[in-house]
Amino acid sequence: MRAKTIPHVEYEIFNHLLDTVDIEPLRHRLCPVGDKVAKERFEKGFESAANLINNLCERRLHRLPEQHPDYKEKVE
Repeated sequence: MRAKTIPHVEYEIFNHLLDTVDIEPLRHRLCPVGDKVAKERFEKGFESAANLINNLCERRLHRLPEQHPDYKEKVE
């Protein structure tokens, strides 16, 4: 599908990031072996960041082209 609007492109980029970016190298860098506090902090931070990106996606669903499989009509 052709990029039809800027929000459409933003949505696709956010989904691509969530689907393809490997955070394991970052996890290894930020969580020393045996450091349970750092591991817990990383997991909570990752969950928070993923939720932020998901919220960005959700806010664009009504602005996707109507033919897009993820399009949802705006609910007011």
